[in-house]
Amino acid sequence: MPAIDPDSPRYARQRVLPGWGTDAQRRLADARVVVLGAGGLGSFVVPSLVAAGVGTVVVVDDDEVDVTNLHRQLLHAPGDLGRLKVESAADAAYDLSPDTDLVPAAIRFDETVADELLAGADLLVEGTDDILTRYAADDAAARAGIPLVWGSAAKFSGQVGVSWDARGVSYRDLFPEPPADAGLSCEIDGILPTVCTVTGGMMAGEVLKLLTGIGEPLLGRVVVYDGLSGRSREIAYRRAEDAAKRPVEPEPARPAPQPAVPGDVAPAALAGELASDAPPLLLDVREPWEAQIATIAGATLIPLPELADRAGELDRAASVVVYCHLGVRSEYAARLLAGSGFANVRNLVGGIDAWSRTVDPAVARY
Repeated sequence: MPAIDPDSPRYARQRVLPGWGTDAQRRLADARVVVLGAGGLGSFVVPSLVAAGVGTVVVVDDDEVDVTNLHRQLLHAPGDLGRLKVESAADAAYDLSPDTDLVPAAIRFDETVADELLAGADLLVEGTDDILTRYAADDAAARAGIPLVWGSAAKFSGQVGVSWDARGVSYRDLFPEPPADAGLSCEIDGILPTVCTVTGGMMAGEVLKLLTGIGEPLLGRVVVYDGLSGRSREIAYRRAEDAAKRPVEPEPARPAPQPAVPGDVAPAALAGELASDAPPLLLDVREPWEAQIATIAGATLIPLPELADRAGELDRAASVVVYCHLGVRSEYAARLLAGSGFANVRNLVGGIDAWSRTVDPAVARY
């Protein structure tokens, strides 16, 4: 089976996203993701990951397709009734992307098979809506040192969260022990099919963010979606301080305060500063392929997905001006640096595109 080509035109609309580029697409192509469940949530997680270019997707489910699944489990069709869900999922994935390595595993996920299934995996997705499986998945992901993206959907509501024990929070920090009852079930309580659409799509989005390094994952946060009102709310939680991991009473999360950024700088003003005796430190947060097309002389290149880990390479006391293509990624980067203790950081308004249009036409536009 041919490997996925990160430079394929198929992924062109992703590569141009701020912070994405070929490097992020290559990280997807090299990734191995294990997805538990090929039902209501998996029906939107699996196709999204396959279509986006994740190289290897392992789908774990021992269930067969039933007629009551078809209103929401869009991986399966009437002709699949009685088939193993992982088999019809593999066929659907092949139709979407023949180059993807989709590995069907028609087994039940538990402690006896968990470590073997997660060997070499970069991320685990739990979409079975079985609470005991979620605890087993949380424990297994913690042992493997990888993140767990989990979701649930029942009646008119869905929930999505990210747990990553190695980064300071696990599912057990939210709910230390499984509940006495099994909770809601689609068979008894019903399920609005579009709740699976929204919840599964959000889960897939978290996977893509974690694998590419863009954005802010739902680590230590849970998004609750209400399909009846169309509203969502956020619940934040943190690691309990004692060994028993006593749960923190969840409260609706307030918007996280954004660190104040001293301001923006226009291209003409930056040109004057760069020509002065005390020029600012110029930071380019685009991808290397972009820098090969066009750059501002003297800039330091640190792609946005690497910035959090490499901020220590920069002088926190320096005056820093951040730029990207159009000013979107650089604004995010400026806030990130300001929140990390940089005292004087600004964003180049309009990015290198504005610089080319108003200061230096010799700089190529793209």
